[in-house]
Amino acid sequence: MISVSGGIIGVIIGVLLAYAVSTFAGIPTIISIASIALSFGVAATVGLVFGIAPARRAANQDPILSLRYE
Repeated sequence: MISVSGGIIGVIIGVLLAYAVSTFAGIPTIISIASIALSFGVAATVGLVFGIAPARRAANQDPILSLRYE
């Protein structure tokens, strides 16, 4: 959820900044659906990979050994 919400916020900020650059600096910017989908997909994938891998490793550990560690 954190990576998905971060991806959505990042896309919104990116689109707003592109419009601001286009308006104030006069530099034309191109925002395509493919670039938005790619950036959101990367954010979601990074969040899933770095969230699932540690959770899977923790789920495979023996609970007794985890509780004994000090």
